[in-house]
Amino acid sequence: MSTEELYKRYKTELFSLAYRMLGSVMDAEDIVQDAFLSYDGLSDVGTIRNERAFLYKIVTNRCIDLLRSSAKKREMYVGPWLPEPLIEKGASDDDPSIRYLRSESISTAYLLLLQQLSAKERAVFLLREIFHYSFEEIADIVGKSSVNCRQIFHRAKKSIHFDPDQQPPVSIAEDKIKEFVNSLLQGNTTKLLELVSENVVLYSDGGGKVSAAQVPVVGFEQVLKLHQKVINKHAGKFTYSFLMVNGLPGIRLRLDEGIQYVYSFAYRDHKIEAIYNVANPEKLRHL
Repeated sequence: MSTEELYKRYKTELFSLAYRMLGSVMDAEDIVQDAFLSYDGLSDVGTIRNERAFLYKIVTNRCIDLLRSSAKKREMYVGPWLPEPLIEKGASDDDPSIRYLRSESISTAYLLLLQQLSAKERAVFLLREIFHYSFEEIADIVGKSSVNCRQIFHRAKKSIHFDPDQQPPVSIAEDKIKEFVNSLLQGNTTKLLELVSENVVLYSDGGGKVSAAQVPVVGFEQVLKLHQKVINKHAGKFTYSFLMVNGLPGIRLRLDEGIQYVYSFAYRDHKIEAIYNVANPEKLRHL
């Protein structure tokens, strides 16, 4: 199979792996692109029996290397760190590769849970849980024994507490988000209490580049107060649109001065439990 054919067949799932590993759209795209360039430059490509596994091995190990090299930078990050928002670009429903990007495991909440794992733990967990590789295949990819990979996977799975049933269907989530925005703009606190948990937490990622809360904002009243302040300060000077962010309906807010915010949400008991707001312009360049 030619490199071009491999690229068309596997680029989406390889990107999906890299994005889950890194939480960065641009880095994931670069690593996948570089993996195919490296593959194309091999002189003994004819000896490779399983091209897909070989490409997964390249991408996985380059993600691990990047995570390790950037660990110090992450420690010095200003304020909460959130993954770069992945915006759905209207891909066709009959494209089988899109299933890798539409599952609950691409949500912001899930990606944040993955951050609890080390780079190698994350790789083992994703290769097994999402991409269904055998432990023998994973062992070859990450350079550990199959027994060790099995142990790593089970430890990682115990630490990832995520209930996909808490995520509402897209149509319901879309209605909730639209009602949320309308209620905020109208100052309808009663309706907001129906939509938002009293213990809601707002995470804002400005990266020290733009104005954003540098610690999580906890509680309905505090989150409401912050948004009312922003609405009043920028009255008539902002626009917003609804779009799919990390597999669920979200919001893109643009201020007249060029700053933008991308919102995604997590749910529990049919209410918004967490609000994720990415404003760091370096994380929004791909938009």
